[in-house]
Amino acid sequence: MDKPETLSRIQSGWLLATGLSALAPLVPHVPAWLSAVAGLLLSWRGWLVWRRDPLPSRWLLIPMTFAGIAGVLLQYRTLFGQNAGVALLIIFLALKQLESRTARDGLAIVLLAYFLSMAQFFYSQAIPGALATLACVVITTATLASLADDRQTPRDLLRLSSRMLAQAVPFLLVLFVLFPRVQGPLWGLPTDAHSGLTGLSDTMAPGSINQLSRSDAIAFRAKFEGGVPPRQQLYWRGPVLSEFDGRNWRPANATSHARLPYEPEGAAIDYEITLEPHNKRWLFAIELPGRLPPEAVAGTDFQLLSKGNVIGRLRYGMRSHPEMHAGWDEDDRTLRQALALPAGSNPRTRALAEGWRRKNADVRAIVREASSFFLRQGLVYTLSPPLLGEHTADEFLFDTRMGFCEHFANAFVVALRAAGVPARVVTGYQGGEVNPVDGYLTVRQYDAHAWAEAWIAGEGWLRVDPTAVSAPTRIDLNLAAAVPVGDPLPLLMRPKLAWLRNLRFRWDAVANTWNQWVLGYNPRRQKEFLDRLGMRSPDWQTMTATLAALCGAVLLALIFWTLRQRRRLDPAVRAWAKLGRRLARRNLARRPWEGPRDYAERVAGARPTLADDIRAIAELYGRLRYGNGPPSMLGELRRRVASFRP
Repeated sequence: MDKPETLSRIQSGWLLATGLSALAPLVPHVPAWLSAVAGLLLSWRGWLVWRRDPLPSRWLLIPMTFAGIAGVLLQYRTLFGQNAGVALLIIFLALKQLESRTARDGLAIVLLAYFLSMAQFFYSQAIPGALATLACVVITTATLASLADDRQTPRDLLRLSSRMLAQAVPFLLVLFVLFPRVQGPLWGLPTDAHSGLTGLSDTMAPGSINQLSRSDAIAFRAKFEGGVPPRQQLYWRGPVLSEFDGRNWRPANATSHARLPYEPEGAAIDYEITLEPHNKRWLFAIELPGRLPPEAVAGTDFQLLSKGNVIGRLRYGMRSHPEMHAGWDEDDRTLRQALALPAGSNPRTRALAEGWRRKNADVRAIVREASSFFLRQGLVYTLSPPLLGEHTADEFLFDTRMGFCEHFANAFVVALRAAGVPARVVTGYQGGEVNPVDGYLTVRQYDAHAWAEAWIAGEGWLRVDPTAVSAPTRIDLNLAAAVPVGDPLPLLMRPKLAWLRNLRFRWDAVANTWNQWVLGYNPRRQKEFLDRLGMRSPDWQTMTATLAALCGAVLLALIFWTLRQRRRLDPAVRAWAKLGRRLARRNLARRPWEGPRDYAERVAGARPTLADDIRAIAELYGRLRYGNGPPSMLGELRRRVASFRP
């Protein structure tokens, strides 16, 4: 058996490039120590290649492998799951570089790199991630080609790799358009796959929402059929919090149903939401929603809920009735719950609210008095509120007087409850920003908001926003206009960076198109697209047959193109290739690097009876191909090749 050929310096260099291209996009998503270890191992391999030193002993690599596994185990407390699995593959890819001696070892690195290039989609499916994956696949494919023949220049290998991938594009497009779409991931993802997603929580305490205000991340986008409603109507309803323990607000055990708990009425707004995954059940809509999205239910507190956690981008059409109220027939249990306060909490606010109750018999008058008090207190809306102690409403209203929207909503609802008015906190988002490039309204995490709802007999739940009372610019304009100068605004909201905002608008429009037509190409959008192509109500049999037919057509087109390319070959080359195919059937295939004379001498050595013929043919071919042989010599070459019988 032939001894496997060792890797050349060029091949080792390509393998290092493959490792770097596969690891670089994962650096932001793995622990710093893991990136540092992988970088050191790759650098070590590069140093050995450069110095032409031997690879380290396997007795050294074995304990290093166990040390890497132990590090992953200590980091993640498991060896299974998305994050731990990716970390293990990074360790293995880096260590494999230090024990790769042959092309077969290099093939293992190539396969690991292909897998890791796909693993980055666990963390991001945006355009930059896709481009990084494409670059890695091009480099890895060029590396694969170099393992077969390392004499080509890097430029030629990259060109070959790009051409091979370009030939696969028609098949990719056909499969993308026609392969039956599956809602959700095709394969089950590990349980920790969505643990890093951020968004609103199901609890609220002073200081919880303003952490989101520092994030530029997109919560969802909305496309309105008509014009975008005024900002004062853009209250995107999310979790409703009715239970209060003195510091934290939590949702009550509201029941949910497959239909809305009220009859929609009044003017309607139609729009479509593209919701980013947040790993929670809640859906967002302008209150109050007039219909349910597919696979959703409605709580008795008017909150929309998906039947499962939103772990992928979700698009749904909505209709809202912003002028209507609901819940006028609220049950006694819910109203009692909306009056509950922990014993002994916030004594100063309670004393104040008792005065409102004694003075006003009408609930609306109490709400107006509460709003008037908030205005008189000179409360400051800020992203950096002071920390509060046990009596959060008291300290905010009478001591610090500085807070974010959750401070205002918390204190207002506590005061109303103390005054005998059923009230609760509603969290969600307020406002958004219209992208002038594509017309979408983009709502980001820094638009997170909390407001209050008061119940009035005969009218139901009435929205009251105490933040709008003290800081109306937060609602009329945006967050940046409402906070004091010097507050730490998110980067993209800083007024001095208008050029960056304009650049972001354009990039957002491109990213949104990518989301809508690539990442958001779900079963519904596929059906709509195929309808436009004339495939009415296609079932999976029709789609599979069309898919097979189109793939066959693409394959035939490629074969036709290949044959045309072959016909364009030099006649002498075609004759020489014909000879090579005949000898290959006798286990005497020409090696890629063999010239005509070397090949002829090897065949002559293996089959002495053919020595004269093969040498004569090689001489003719060499003169025609590389010398100054006359064209008439081509006929002689063809005749000799035709009569050659190995």
